[in-house]
Amino acid sequence: MKTSIANISASEILDSRGNPTVSATVHLDNGITACASVPSGASTGEREAVELRDGDPARYGGRGVLRAVANVEGEIAAVLRGMDAADQDGLDRRLIALDGTPDKSRLGANAILGVSMAAARAGAAARALPLYRHLGGSDATILPVPCLNVLNGGRHADNTVDFQEFKIAPHGATSFREAIRMGVETFHVLKGILHDRGYGTNVGDEGGFAPNLGTNEEAVEIILSAIDKAGYRVGDDIAVCLDPATSEMWRDGRYEFFKSGGDSLGSGEMIDLWVGWIDRYPIALLEDPLGEQDWDGWKEITGRLGSRLEIVGDDIFCTNPAILREAIREHVANSILIKPNQIGTVSETLECAALAKSHGYRCYVSHRSGETDDTFIADLAVAIGAGHIKTGSACRGERIAKFNRLLAIERELGGAAAYGGQTLSWRVRG
Repeated sequence: MKTSIANISASEILDSRGNPTVSATVHLDNGITACASVPSGASTGEREAVELRDGDPARYGGRGVLRAVANVEGEIAAVLRGMDAADQDGLDRRLIALDGTPDKSRLGANAILGVSMAAARAGAAARALPLYRHLGGSDATILPVPCLNVLNGGRHADNTVDFQEFKIAPHGATSFREAIRMGVETFHVLKGILHDRGYGTNVGDEGGFAPNLGTNEEAVEIILSAIDKAGYRVGDDIAVCLDPATSEMWRDGRYEFFKSGGDSLGSGEMIDLWVGWIDRYPIALLEDPLGEQDWDGWKEITGRLGSRLEIVGDDIFCTNPAILREAIREHVANSILIKPNQIGTVSETLECAALAKSHGYRCYVSHRSGETDDTFIADLAVAIGAGHIKTGSACRGERIAKFNRLLAIERELGGAAAYGGQTLSWRVRG
């Protein structure tokens, strides 16, 4: 079947925070069309690919994306017409060359990624394959462990909690379907506990509750109470995962606890804090425990804790293969967060995941805080055999859409489906 690109169109739509973002549509000669929309992060790494914003204060406070849309329908469409949508590597290389900058800032990573994702979908449709199979081949059968972000703090919530994400991982489930049930049940029990203790149950950007707690530790302790009250074994059935997003706390070589009371810790003190938490709590995964600027600290914490749990680099790696190669040489972290919009094309995302796995690093696929209802990352997680996925909590439609897509993939795979919690070795005992 012909998979030549006939045209590419785009539009300005809204993300889950009500900010503009890019939606791109690839039209093939055979009549197939495929769309993709691009998310946007609030807590971002310094070396992420750059999304293009209009800067016009008269529209959306300067955050409009009409320039990116024009780039899709102008330069990008002109250079990609006639290309094979199934040639993802060739298409993405042409996009990178056309932009000509190291961070995709000329055309905009939001413009480039929208087209790259839409082309992947069009290529899958032309081959009559689900997206995960088109990207990952016949071995794409593992469903990731869902890490539900049940308590929010940091830049994702207006509260007193310094650390950004407190998550639950139902690794002890026997299937993705059961994992979602366990996570959702715990989420609802957690809401009741917060209510009974007089805490607010409003939610943050990603659907987790955002109460004003007395300490950061209290967030973990309340979650452990909810796991137990929901009828699950702490550590055996459901473990805790954290993303403190400490790059947001880094000031002049120290970690500043602005929200909870003003503590200031050096790198060694911050590492000691995490060692203490790991000793006390059933924590299976620790994402961005140190800032992206603190490479020496990352080496130390990997040496001290790398054999005990998954230490995930997000801001420090930015889904960038070149940065990951440096980390592999320096023995920094043992896992990488995979966010397509950090690097800007599907091919580079797949390259980064393949590089990680070839060197024994695990992969953890992630949404962004400014999301759409696009479910691309659900298929991506299965395509690369990611151990985990985070796409928010057990509420908000743009978060649930990804979970529902994974449930559909599991049904489609039938007996071939495997659940990540049963196939990975990081399970923690409480």
